[in-house]
Amino acid sequence: MVELRSPTPQRRGDSLKIYKMHYVYILKSQKDKRLYIGYSNNLKLRIKEHNLGKVVSTKNRRPSMLIGYEAYINKKDAIDRERYLKSGGKAHNDLSMRFKNTLGL
Repeated sequence: MVELRSPTPQRRGDSLKIYKMHYVYILKSQKDKRLYIGYSNNLKLRIKEHNLGKVVSTKNRRPSMLIGYEAYINKKDAIDRERYLKSGGKAHNDLSMRFKNTLGL
């Protein structure tokens, strides 16, 4: 299980500013070995929802394993990254290379 700490503190001079993090995550179905890419601002809860069958798109592909995530302080940056990764083509090749050992490639 991955331990996530959110929000993440960021130091600016002597003050401490707290940001709410936005996550793009990659799940691997242990049933059909396919990847699922998603976005959430509460990663722990979202992974739990996937594995409890509360997400329609992954309900029949359970159980799933979190194989990676990226954290952003800007919501639009995270959503843009999710869309890029879901676009296929070069994005999928990049993911395959990034997770080649995890995916057994």
